[in-house]
Amino acid sequence: MNFVSFEFIGFVVAAVLLYYLFPINKRWIVLLTASIGFYAIAAFKALPVFLAMIAGSYIFSGLISRYKSRLLLAGAIVSTAFPVLLIKNIEHIWVADLHLKPHNFVTILGISFFTMQMIAYYIDIYREKVIPEKNVLKYALFVSFFPQILQGPIPRFEQLHLQLIEGHKFEAEEFSKGLQLIVWGFFLKLMIADKAGIIVDEVFSKYDTYKGAYIWVAAALYSVQLYTDFSSCVSIAQGVSELMGIKLADNFRHPYFSLSVKEFWGRWHLSLSSWLKDYIYIPLGGNRKGRFRKYVNIMLTFIVSGIWHEAGLNYIAWGIMHGMYQIMGESAEGFRNTAYKLAGINKGTLGYRWLRRTGTFFWVMIAWVMFRAESLKVGIKMIYSMFTCFNPWVIFSDALLELGLSWREWCVLGLSVGVLIKVSRLQEKYVIRDKILKQPLILRWMLYIAIIVVILIFGTYGYGFSAKDFIYAGF
Repeated sequence: MNFVSFEFIGFVVAAVLLYYLFPINKRWIVLLTASIGFYAIAAFKALPVFLAMIAGSYIFSGLISRYKSRLLLAGAIVSTAFPVLLIKNIEHIWVADLHLKPHNFVTILGISFFTMQMIAYYIDIYREKVIPEKNVLKYALFVSFFPQILQGPIPRFEQLHLQLIEGHKFEAEEFSKGLQLIVWGFFLKLMIADKAGIIVDEVFSKYDTYKGAYIWVAAALYSVQLYTDFSSCVSIAQGVSELMGIKLADNFRHPYFSLSVKEFWGRWHLSLSSWLKDYIYIPLGGNRKGRFRKYVNIMLTFIVSGIWHEAGLNYIAWGIMHGMYQIMGESAEGFRNTAYKLAGINKGTLGYRWLRRTGTFFWVMIAWVMFRAESLKVGIKMIYSMFTCFNPWVIFSDALLELGLSWREWCVLGLSVGVLIKVSRLQEKYVIRDKILKQPLILRWMLYIAIIVVILIFGTYGYGFSAKDFIYAGF
């Protein structure tokens, strides 16, 4: 069930109504029923496996709490991670030989996300940071909560569990904030991500045809597409949760405003970055055992990040690229600061900040080409073409109209990206949602209606089109 669909809207309306109709101390039962129902609708064939994994992780958590055994913890982690490795990295190799029917993403709906959720839960119990939930149904709700099962954010037990169990009274302000996030999510998805995706799919699927400037355009658009696609799903998930008084953690903080790749990872996919830091980087030794060991730990952490997406060589290469960015950035920091001082460069100026942002976007974008490419070989070939094929006139000709968007659609996409940048800059200064709620009721609703009308008129949807599946749902 795609978040951007009338079916999902109807499902949410029914779930929210039932939530507030039930007694406050029983509302968690509605959430559990809705969550299992959502999974059954979206991936019915996988439901038994999903429930079995919940039951298994519940048993493991109890055993870890009781015996505090490192061997038991390791066994629980391996047993829980094994289905991910099997489904994501073996099935696609064997499926043709065994004449099996290939599975689409709904078959493995959210498996990477809830597996990391379970593993974090085991480790936190072992570290005595949390007390395990004794009620298996309440634990099942923590794992299966339907707004975040598709693409996260990856919740920590102490952040989400009590919110789900306690029940919440209806609050008009929180409900309005939830609606704002949902509408914003639809804007990002239908006005930017899916439009940009048309160009991206065309160029990346015909990499032998499109060279040089075509790939630069597609790479820039993919950077925008991936961010707005992922961010839109998280915004909708947060919005749906807030309709019921539940707050999910933020997963993005305007990552393309970063002045360095290191800062980028402090703004991008925050729940994954935090998970990798707490459960991979720090256990490896972090920065406590010397500079060389620190750099090794950084590289290993990013390789794990690549494998988490999929064990294809292009994803591992993407992880290595980001590891190299981090290591080179830290190594050169002293030299860079000295050079700035000698050159009299003021790091507080707007020009300096935007120059650093442009440079950061450039390096991240190059890595995204490898991430999006169908293989390591194709990724190398496309990046090579970006720097060896000189055809900038493509950008200023009608050639871009042959990629799937008309001039009108290009203009809509450009204006929508402009709105995103403006909103993001304002969000760096204050909470826009709070500002909107302080406006008179009529002005607020005029804004909401205007955004909805714009989406209905200019959004990428309608006859012959269905909203693209969210990119990170495939991971």
